Amino acid sequence: MPPDCTLHGRTAFLPGASTLVVADLHAGWGAATNAGILLNERRDLLDRLTATMAATDPETVVFAGDLSHRFGAPNERTAGTIRALAGAVRTAGARPVAVAGNHDAGLGSVWPGPVHDAHRLADDTLVCHGHEDPDERAERYVCGHLHPAIEIEGRKRDCFLYDPAGYRGRPTLVLPAFSTFAAGLRIERRKAVDSPLVPDLDAVRPGVVDDAPRSETGGSGSGDAETLWFPPLADLRPHLR
Repeated sequence: MPPDCTLHGRTAFLPGASTLVVADLHAGWGAATNAGILLNERRDLLDRLTATMAATDPETVVFAGDLSHRFGAPNERTAGTIRALAGAVRTAGARPVAVAGNHDAGLGSVWPGPVHDAHRLADDTLVCHGHEDPDERAERYVCGHLHPAIEIEGRKRDCFLYDPAGYRGRPTLVLPAFSTFAAGLRIERRKAVDSPLVPDLDAVRPGVVDDAPRSETGGSGSGDAETLWFPPLADLRPHLR
């Protein structure tokens, strides 16, 4: 659906800039709930990221905020996961770039390089987290932050959001959380969302992530499965009641 962009699992690859964008990894979620430790959160993130890089062969990987789940400085386990993610990107021959999210106040202490408020790509796409106004003009915007989800036929699905005339009237793409453990925000229940990048929620088109849970597929959920696009939310709402 978004032009000049291919979607892989929960990520977006922009071929014009040879860049893969990943949002909301929330490393350390397991430390907050214990379930992530039992399910090996670090291995899950690394496996899916590595598989996605193998499919897209990016020159740059931009982490669009909330690499860490914990507000403030990450603990040592979370710091190890974040460093491992940056290392996996370098091992794949790409350059890792970090954009700060609202959870990332302490990211600078563990990230191996500068942490940006936003990052502009070669094709004039601006990547930001989405929790605050980037106050920069660009040809297109890509962000995360919202963890968008929608219930279709009784099943809650994580989704992309796309508005061809979104922030500042430019194409805007919101990514689902890369973390499969993070809770999704049911957009069909909302009139508005907490992001200046989505000024009109009714105008967005949801694109459902077609990655079945690991228990159903036995796979990593990184997949190349087609994203299922729906009409703008204003047109879709009456059919979801």
